Amino acid sequence: MNGGRAHPETGRACAWLALLLMALLAGCAGPGPRPAPDFRRDGPPLSAVDINAIPDAVPRAEPLCRPCLKPYEFEGVTYRPLASAAGYQARGIASWYGREFHGRPTANGERYDMLAMTAAHPILPIPSYARVTNLANGRSVVVRINDRGPFKRNRLIDLSYVAAAKLGLVGNGSGWVEVRAVLPGAPATPRLMVADDEPPSGAAVYLQVGAFGEAAAAQRLASRLRQEDLAPVSVQPAGHDGPLHRVRLGPLAPARLQTIVARLGALGLPSLRVPAP
Repeated sequence: MNGGRAHPETGRACAWLALLLMALLAGCAGPGPRPAPDFRRDGPPLSAVDINAIPDAVPRAEPLCRPCLKPYEFEGVTYRPLASAAGYQARGIASWYGREFHGRPTANGERYDMLAMTAAHPILPIPSYARVTNLANGRSVVVRINDRGPFKRNRLIDLSYVAAAKLGLVGNGSGWVEVRAVLPGAPATPRLMVADDEPPSGAAVYLQVGAFGEAAAAQRLASRLRQEDLAPVSVQPAGHDGPLHRVRLGPLAPARLQTIVARLGALGLPSLRVPAP
């Protein structure tokens, strides 16, 4: 007789079951907004990282985190996550989060890795994928959404350190970007966009690859294109047809168009077909 007390083995088994249940619940814990970062401690990795050796996220079909689809409130604002990322496109300010959050749980229970191509978004499904393009320099990456944030009213997306570094956003801390959802099975490279006044069929082709407020940024991109043997390259100065310095390729033979677009896509650069200058 044991006087009604549970056998020690039974107690240990119950404890293990309780821990297992807690782990399972944490595995898809819902939005779980991150606390405000302590910027005195946050920052890039303490050792050098070869960001070029880290590939973009590859979109694949994954089960959605169902609790992450529930509406939630943070600091008096209600967020209603999308049931599907299909067709999502927006422009806004991107920020990034680094080593202070490294290893902490994300909204779906995964561990945040500042060296993985991930991002936080307030309403995109978790997980989902998006192409983020830095509108100041034309750089573009594909990230996997696995967290919630940012929660400042003027911010659109929070990038991992490495994603922000690839886009050239780390130094400034934030920047104006375009976010487009990328669905599994769809081409992850930027598609060829066409201006409203598309040139006639068979005419020489001109592609706009970037538009910058600063002339130096435009010249840097033009130099990069020349190094990649993409020519002819020109920089249209601000004031010619607007306030931006526009980097363009052309004239190009129509037969070369898809090859050039594919090469630009491999470099993470957008392609906008525009009329002859």
